[in-house]
Amino acid sequence: MPSSSNYLPFLPGILLFISLAAATARPLSISYIVSEDMYKSIFLHKDDAACPAKGFYPYNAFIEATRRFPEFGSTGSPETRKREVAAFLAQISHETTGGWATAPDGPYTWGLCFKEEVNPTSDYCDSTNREWPCYPGKSYKGRGPIQLSWNYNYGPAGEALGFDGLREPELVANRSDLAFKTALWFWMTPRGKKLSCHDVMVGRFKPSEADREANRTAGFGLVTNIINGGLECGIRDEPRVNDRIGYYKRYAQLFNVDVGTNLDCANQKPY
Repeated sequence: MPSSSNYLPFLPGILLFISLAAATARPLSISYIVSEDMYKSIFLHKDDAACPAKGFYPYNAFIEATRRFPEFGSTGSPETRKREVAAFLAQISHETTGGWATAPDGPYTWGLCFKEEVNPTSDYCDSTNREWPCYPGKSYKGRGPIQLSWNYNYGPAGEALGFDGLREPELVANRSDLAFKTALWFWMTPRGKKLSCHDVMVGRFKPSEADREANRTAGFGLVTNIINGGLECGIRDEPRVNDRIGYYKRYAQLFNVDVGTNLDCANQKPY
């Protein structure tokens, strides 16, 4: 039997192989896709005095929130991961946009400008929902990056994330980390007949017969349908849809990845 010393020269190579295999097996931090400098270049104006959310969306709060959802931005090929992150950032940018057509640096540099809905038209309480009953005097208006709305979203989001979403919905606009977590919770969680936005962007969408009849096809447009299809989909040249797409195209370019197909939902029936 050969002396063990004959194998010592091979140990560094073996250890390197094991180290690389282990690194490949575990999800990379989202910071590999979105560095702090990239984050700043994406959200050029979020901390401007003109933005009510000034100082509320720091990079470290975003990174901290992604640790709660390790599959986000870590599923599929590098291109798929980048595309998902670009899609998520585009959607939350539209929901919180402070941009306008002639805004400095363009309309798609003004994401994360708001942390809660301004002048809501109602308290967003669905009194028919018995599972997640509204708490007296509370408003379930849009808050956080995804503008979480309605008691039937605040309730389960709170249950999943460890806060009382029905009694203390205002926490979403008071805690930066929680705000991002609610956005990622919404992104990662299927609801009823709707697949999660995450599953759509990583290629897991398998259309049902109802989906085919409604012309729901995989792509960024289907994500918009999941988020706000009842108000925005099935409409030609819808300004809100176009705004979402504009953000997505800008971010995909920054990540050096193509946007894929089916960007809008003009031909899709809402859920």
